Amino acid sequence: MKHRCEKLLKILAENNIDAAIITSGVNRRYFSGFTGSNGVVVVSATGRVLLTDFRYTIQANQQCAGICEVRQVDRGITPADVEAVLNEFGAKRVAFEDRLMTVVEFNGYSALPFEFVPASDKITGCRLVKDEHEIALMQKAQNYADAAFEELLKRAKVGMSEIELRNELDYLLRKCGADENSFDTIVGSGPNGALCHAYPGPRKIENGDMVVIDFGARVGGYCSDMTRTVAFGKPADEMLKIYKIVLEAQLKCLNILRPNMTGSELDLCARDHIASYGYGENFGHSLGHGFGLEVHESPSANSRSMDLLVPGSTITVEPGIYIEGLGGVRIEDCCVLTETGFINLCSTTKELIIL
Repeated sequence: MKHRCEKLLKILAENNIDAAIITSGVNRRYFSGFTGSNGVVVVSATGRVLLTDFRYTIQANQQCAGICEVRQVDRGITPADVEAVLNEFGAKRVAFEDRLMTVVEFNGYSALPFEFVPASDKITGCRLVKDEHEIALMQKAQNYADAAFEELLKRAKVGMSEIELRNELDYLLRKCGADENSFDTIVGSGPNGALCHAYPGPRKIENGDMVVIDFGARVGGYCSDMTRTVAFGKPADEMLKIYKIVLEAQLKCLNILRPNMTGSELDLCARDHIASYGYGENFGHSLGHGFGLEVHESPSANSRSMDLLVPGSTITVEPGIYIEGLGGVRIEDCCVLTETGFINLCSTTKELIIL
């Protein structure tokens, strides 16, 4: 964790900022290792302090050893508590997470005698490039997701409801080793597959249905994210056609995926292929997004994204086609950029599986 704080301190120094206050849970964990729900991290060249309350002091001392000094305060951490640390560090200009702070929190801090500098992008940007430890955790998360899906295919059958399929997969994710889901599992069967983020309901899977299953595992705080579309019996001809188009689009994207291309370049590859078959209006979401401590983070791959996919950054590749009243197809892998190409963390086949 020390090198993460050093990365932030370098950015602060380049911008003539004396200290940063970290109030969001995800960045608090990234910079300190602390996983509790209540805390503020203050980072400066003079020192690093985590403020938390009695419930978490033992945990914090264990998780933050050698990274941050832990100081116990009342359960409701106040701006005055943070002010005392900033004064101790001699801070004048202070970075804060403007995109992640509530108005109430901001009003409390802005009343303090410091110059507060909006810096969400700078602070969160430290997480863009993943180190070997982070990549290993994401690979482990994806391995558990692949294993759970393989077992799910042995249990899934016509007549199960979307809820039952979701529950079975969620159970298998944990049985295979995941700490938890990285997000709420999506299951859309038959016409419900046209809902990009279908919430599993009571609809029972019928013979001939295509079922979109989007899910992920979390290990050590880090996420995986994958989607597969499975057929239960022989699907309609148009759905088979759509599946072929989506698979071709995804493979084309993976074929050109390389470091230092923009997100829009990658997105265009899939969008042009799908549009060439007349389904352009049926692919309305972004091609992909970064993932890590959050399942959606920078960089982005959409039609307007100028984000560079740099070595160590992550990106999902998930083209799809959705037709109201008929169904949908999405195929998604999660990838990590390297110096020369990328690592696809997913191992599950993308060829159409017919159960």
